[in-house]
Amino acid sequence: MDRFQEMQVFVRVAEEEGFAAAARRLHISAPSVTRAIAAMEARIGTQLLARTTRSLHLTEAGQRYLEDCRRILSELDEAEQSASGGYSLPRGALTVTAPVLFGELYIAPLLADYLDLFPAVQVNALLVDRLVNLSEEGIDVAIRIGHLHDSQQHAIKVGEVRQVVCGAPVYFARHGRPSHPHELSRANVVMSSASTLLSDWHFRSDAGPLSVRVDPRLVVSANQAAIHVACEGWGLTRVLSYQVAQRVADGELSLVLEAFEPAALPIHVVYQNTTRVPAKVRTCVDFLVERLRQDFRLKPVHPGAA
Repeated sequence: MDRFQEMQVFVRVAEEEGFAAAARRLHISAPSVTRAIAAMEARIGTQLLARTTRSLHLTEAGQRYLEDCRRILSELDEAEQSASGGYSLPRGALTVTAPVLFGELYIAPLLADYLDLFPAVQVNALLVDRLVNLSEEGIDVAIRIGHLHDSQQHAIKVGEVRQVVCGAPVYFARHGRPSHPHELSRANVVMSSASTLLSDWHFRSDAGPLSVRVDPRLVVSANQAAIHVACEGWGLTRVLSYQVAQRVADGELSLVLEAFEPAALPIHVVYQNTTRVPAKVRTCVDFLVERLRQDFRLKPVHPGAA
C-alpha cells in the first residue's frame, strides 16, 4: 500500500473502532488492515492505536495524526475532483445524511429523482437520529431540523416543522382531551428515546414560555414505534408535524394543545464551508432546496401549518 492508502485504512479503523469492521467497509482482508497500521506505526516511530483484547482507541499521537490524515485526504480528493472536472460536472460518490423518518419520507425519494438527472453520481444516504459531524464523518450534505449551532457550515432554510402533541380519537373518548399542558401529568405518554423532546416539553402561553416535565410511561427506541402506539389509542405522544401529517389527514390521530405550541423548528440543507464546492454537492443542494421548499409549501399538517 502507498501512504495515501494507509491513511485511508487508518481513518477507517479509527472511525469503526476495529480492524475487522474497517476491513469490511474497505472490502479488503483483515490481515491487510493489520499490516497497514503496523507499517504506519513502524515508519512514524510511535503507537497510533492502543489495543486490548476487547477494545481499540486512539492514542494522543493517533488523535493528532487522524486529524492530519483527514485534512490531507480531503485536499487530495479536491485536487482529483478539480483535475477530473468534478467541480464543473457532477460525478463521484456523494454522502447525504438526514433524520431517519424524514429521510424515509422525503429525502430518499428525492435522491432517487436526483440520480436520474445525474447518472455519474452515486449517493450514500445515512439516515440516523443523531447529530452527525460533517467533516469527521465525510458528509457532503446534511438535512438538519432544529436551530443550528455550527456557524462554520453553509445552511439554506427550506421550511419549518411544528412540535405537536397528538393522540388517537379512541384515547380522547376514554380520557378526554387535555385543554392545558399541565394536564399532561395525568396522561399516558409514549415517547421515543431518539427524540429530543423526551422529558421537558416547552410550550407558549399568553403569560409567556411554559415548560412541562413529563414522565413517559412507555419509552421506545424509534419515533415510528411511538406513533404506532399512539395510533392504537394507548396514550399521547409528542412528535414533529411531518412525522404524523398523513395519520392526521387520515383521522388516525388528532392534534391537541395547538394554541400552546412553541415556535416552529427550521429545516435547513447544510453543506461544508469550503473554498470550492464540487458540482455533485452544488447540484444536490440546489435540487433538495427547490424540492423541499415545494413539499413544505404544499403538504402542511393542516391549513396554516408550516
